Amino acid sequence: MFNFEEANKKSKETVDTLVKSYANVAKGIQAIAAETADYSKKSFEDGLAHFEKLSTVKSVEAALELQSSYVKSSYENFVAEATRIGELYADLAKGAYKPYEAPVAAAAKAPASAAKAAA
Repeated sequence: MFNFEEANKKSKETVDTLVKSYANVAKGIQAIAAETADYSKKSFEDGLAHFEKLSTVKSVEAALELQSSYVKSSYENFVAEATRIGELYADLAKGAYKPYEAPVAAAAKAPASAAKAAA
């Protein structure tokens, strides 16, 4: 016979797990958006400061040296930021999966315990 209380309990557990997962995803997306906005702002400010410096240079050699330095630092900052964003995405995935760890482990044990009971 169908057990409504057990079905209701499982349904509530499922909804709670979904809500926790969505909350973790929302936090992760907010962290990524904030990090991206901060990087964009800093990058724009650095570019503006570089352009101001470049406009005061008197020789081509000094301009090339300044440009080379700027490109190198911009690339290094970009790589560091890309690494940081990658870590945030990895944390997002881990956080989204975390609420499902216990139910998945329980579901994996169910067939094994059922097989032992049948034997």
